[in-house]
Amino acid sequence: MEHFWENEYIVTAGYYSVAILCMVVFLAVFELVTKYRNWDEIQKGNLSVAMATGGKIFGVSNIFRHSINQHDSLLTMVSWGVFGFVLLLIGYFIFEFLTPKFNIDIEIEKDNRAVGLISMVISVGLSYIIGAGI
Repeated sequence: MEHFWENEYIVTAGYYSVAILCMVVFLAVFELVTKYRNWDEIQKGNLSVAMATGGKIFGVSNIFRHSINQHDSLLTMVSWGVFGFVLLLIGYFIFEFLTPKFNIDIEIEKDNRAVGLISMVISVGLSYIIGAGI
């Protein structure tokens, strides 16, 4: 059985499966903290929500990429991935806090593409910083 877990295909499938599961959980958490419903807005064609959500997906994926590269067990990879996600979530709240003139969620829901784009870039940029620390 030990040889089974050393097979690169099995290891890759394991990392992939766990990362997808974490991605679903993390997107559900982001859905809870935003004032709009991501998938409803995307279905309506709201490009700002699509950009912000895409940035979150890319950000979480990039964090897991670094976590997989740097750690040798599934549990350690998940632990660092969760830690990275929490940091990304904190970055989202800091972004909201640093823009007191307008509400990020309301602007994204109104399809303000400039805010959606900057939200995406912040998620992607922070994921590189977080990943470097992992």
